[in-house]
Amino acid sequence: MAGFGFGPNEPEENSNDKNNPFGFSNFGEIFQQFSGMGLNLPGLMASLSGQASPSALSKQMIRDISRKFLSAHGEIPVSVQDLVAIKEAFDIADLWINEATTFPNLVLPDTCALSRRDWIDSTLAGWEEITTPLVDGMSQAMSDVLKDSLGAQEDGVQIPGMGAINIPQSSIAAIMGTFMSSLISTQLGQTIGNLSTTVTGANDVALPLTNPIRPQLIPQNVTLWGKDLEIPETEVRIYLALREIAAARLFAATPWLRQYLRDSIAHYGKGIRVDIQAISQQAEDVMNSSDIDPSNPESMSIAFNSALSGGMFTPEETPQQKAALERIETVLALIEGWIDAVVTAAAGDRLPSIIKLRETQQRRRATNSPTQQLFATLVGLEVSPRKTREAITFWEQIAKLKDVQSRDLVWEDPVLLPTANQLLDAESFLKSRTIPDDLSGLI
Repeated sequence: MAGFGFGPNEPEENSNDKNNPFGFSNFGEIFQQFSGMGLNLPGLMASLSGQASPSALSKQMIRDISRKFLSAHGEIPVSVQDLVAIKEAFDIADLWINEATTFPNLVLPDTCALSRRDWIDSTLAGWEEITTPLVDGMSQAMSDVLKDSLGAQEDGVQIPGMGAINIPQSSIAAIMGTFMSSLISTQLGQTIGNLSTTVTGANDVALPLTNPIRPQLIPQNVTLWGKDLEIPETEVRIYLALREIAAARLFAATPWLRQYLRDSIAHYGKGIRVDIQAISQQAEDVMNSSDIDPSNPESMSIAFNSALSGGMFTPEETPQQKAALERIETVLALIEGWIDAVVTAAAGDRLPSIIKLRETQQRRRATNSPTQQLFATLVGLEVSPRKTREAITFWEQIAKLKDVQSRDLVWEDPVLLPTANQLLDAESFLKSRTIPDDLSGLI
């Protein structure tokens, strides 16, 4: 049996050819192996015919996989009592937040309480938007290495056993794009399904995932969040409602944030390259795994997804790559830090357990952050708890040195955001943004 599509178990005549590091004897072998590992064939045909983008993620696949994961963990339907309790918490939190930010309030939706399944469905489009640039980068990386390895002619390569069908070199990119989108769809579905069991609200991931932005809580997960804390449920709900409304107001007031994140991820994606040695090692590890069922394409696809986070795709160590990752990490820390600073100011001494609630949130973010799970899996990025603490201090200092309005104005334009180094000195940051009254010294 061929080894997971990256080389036969038995060495063939050309398996050591430097121009064919995968060990494939022909392109047909690649195509057949990829088809058996979960390649979205309808999507492939649509991309080859020009009806769809090769890197278009499959919403249906993502939804099905995430729901399958959720069904294994169970969910509790939203009750009338849940709706009443969440609505009450939001009403209180909305009033308190008015005193802590200049960002305008939002109309609270009637469906302010979500089930876990509702959360999956309402955030799918946002997940697709954020992760598509990664698929583009990975698809191009795989396409490039295959073109180099196979040395295909411009008039295409023939697939044995499939008649007189030629796959032109230009179509390799479409095949790779579809394959990578299938793999990322599987990976993303698993991640979203897992997150649906822990996130407390629509904006708890600290990413703008819904359109329009609206504050919503998941009662089942809110209860889970406060379990064993020995804090009244009412306080827990209000605290999490404060976080949800603060995040929603921030995202609604910064419509540019979606594109900023997408562009930063795209810059990262452009530098992705395929690590041939990592592929070989991952293929060997996967095929020796007891979890693999050769007759089950889904098990093959899931196993291959593990290879994605195991070093198969690596970024170039260039200044551009490092800058892209730093931008992503810094803006994620700024979002989380701003939410924490605003919620703490809004709660004041109104919540007797605010210190414990805040410590619980920060501890859970440090060990099981939703954004940490997502970006660690997809781009290998880890947002350090230290940087988040620096961001919290930064926002608190800006409000103390100036005022709440000056703090919120930093979000007016992406060029105004502080760099990672500027987080450490809020006073210097403010001075760099201040135009002196007397400009004579500049002439």
